[in-house]
Amino acid sequence: MPNGETLRSRNAGRAVRFHLAGLALMSEALAQGIYGRAHAVRYALTVIAQPADYLMLFRAPAVQERMGGMGDLDGKAALVTGAASGIGLATVELLARRGARVALNYLPDDPRGSTVVERLGAQGFAVVAAPGDVARADGAERMVLDAIAALGRLDFLVNNAGTSATVEPIAPGELDRLTEEFWATILATNLLGPFRCTRAAASALKVARGAVCNTASVAGRNMPGSSMAYGASKAGLISLTQNLARALAPEARVNAVAPGFVETEWTQAWPAARKQASIERSLLKRACTPADIAAAIVFLCADTSMVTAQTLVVDGGYSL
Repeated sequence: MPNGETLRSRNAGRAVRFHLAGLALMSEALAQGIYGRAHAVRYALTVIAQPADYLMLFRAPAVQERMGGMGDLDGKAALVTGAASGIGLATVELLARRGARVALNYLPDDPRGSTVVERLGAQGFAVVAAPGDVARADGAERMVLDAIAALGRLDFLVNNAGTSATVEPIAPGELDRLTEEFWATILATNLLGPFRCTRAAASALKVARGAVCNTASVAGRNMPGSSMAYGASKAGLISLTQNLARALAPEARVNAVAPGFVETEWTQAWPAARKQASIERSLLKRACTPADIAAAIVFLCADTSMVTAQTLVVDGGYSL
């Protein structure tokens, strides 16, 4: 148990940090021109006076940027699959900025993976390479166990690896294009992959009382996707999320995010008209970014403790 001197020192440190947070928030409000000076001061004083109620504001990116990063996930470890680009990479970067050590998974023959790991390491982040193909049973398990060994523990598993297996959408009526091989490719990565990784990580996650987040899709919630096989795989992943939550409870939690149209390398080749139609359909009239989805993933993993078996739709109102 900490002695009185230690507790006084900790409390003093917290007070200083929250005062700095309040000043940073006031600075942000003024810089953005959102509030007048008096309102900005009251906003900051609210944080200082009630730090416990405003801990999430203290973690805001604007505050973290001004204070050099809060490191509130120091001592935590995460594995993110399919992280050489897009949503996976944005999730790695956010976790690392918040102080977590992160294993970045990518296909063994994808040169982007090692390049990204090297870049993040040069920036001072604790990121290790975790090459492996989650579509292969032996490869997925070995990759997860090697990542846990490298990290020393595992608090968060993000099952983000996925594939559409097609560049152009396959209309529902084009059944002949949905071959056995096509289905096998989709299901091996999008559905079996998350199961394999979670099964391999279950013991470590339970010890850490950690969390899993799966990347599903609004295509798994009766919205059009790249193919009916893709939509079925994501619907299956939403169901798998609920069942894995039962399996890992009460020690660990399992949730999912369901993105809509996201600007990534996957969608770069889309015709401009298709992209614009997706934007116009959304209530917020913009495409999601990888950072938007990463923020939801990290929230479900690290910033809540009573949410499990849920799928959070992050699509700007696209599927409404």
